[in-house]
Amino acid sequence: MKNCGVTMNIGNKIKELRKQRGITQEQLATSIGISFQAVSKWENNIALPDITLAPMLASYFGVTMDELFDFNLKQIEAEVEAIADEAYKYRTSDPEQSRAILESGLRKYPENDILLNSLLYVIDYSNNPDNAIGIASKLIEKATDHGIKYDALRFMAYAYKAKGDLQSAKMAIEQIPEMYFTRLTETAYVLTGDEKQEAAEKQKWVSFENLIQMMWHLAECFEEKKDYKSAIAETEKALSLIAIVGDSATDANYFYENYVNFFESQIARLTELCE
Repeated sequence: MKNCGVTMNIGNKIKELRKQRGITQEQLATSIGISFQAVSKWENNIALPDITLAPMLASYFGVTMDELFDFNLKQIEAEVEAIADEAYKYRTSDPEQSRAILESGLRKYPENDILLNSLLYVIDYSNNPDNAIGIASKLIEKATDHGIKYDALRFMAYAYKAKGDLQSAKMAIEQIPEMYFTRLTETAYVLTGDEKQEAAEKQKWVSFENLIQMMWHLAECFEEKKDYKSAIAETEKALSLIAIVGDSATDANYFYENYVNFFESQIARLTELCE
């Protein structure tokens, strides 16, 4: 019932403000750059507006965010985060389940940046690159969070590569700025206590995963040059690091599932080429 109340409050408020201004659903939709069907769904309590549209809607109607959302914006954000977190649980083990959760969430929160960004992680861009490019294009155009926008550019590059369009892939990559620090690294440097530990732990795994991925890309470069021994050596180093850093049962399982089997199969393949 609480969720229904949120929908009713927002949908009714938008309808009330629109009528006070004397405009049609089509005029409102055109003004904020969405389809009139989306406005109709809001006002008929079928769907909720994307959170990122809230400042634009409030500005357009000349009201505060609290007036527009009847103090429910934080609740909507929490619900979106909960959907994204639930989908994340299945991202690796069951991508289809993860995708189903996100698509269900998008029916309630159409065009939500967080949910669309999460969806990019479970779409098979290798076999369906145009779908990934379409979602990424939306996020690049409208996302206000730079992290989401840059993530979308990354997936766009992957999808264009899958299509064999390396020029477009390069153009996407070139729009991503070179960064030598992250919010997590700076949090670990500046703060103390639990916040410092949490940031350092998260950044450790981000950095480590990037490291072993780059080691594999180096191995690919060696293979292209037919230097199979160097390719094997680089891959073996990555395996050794996984054994060292994967120091807890959960982390070890994650990396075994995602990398160890892959690296071992590649070493076997490279060894055959070397013989």
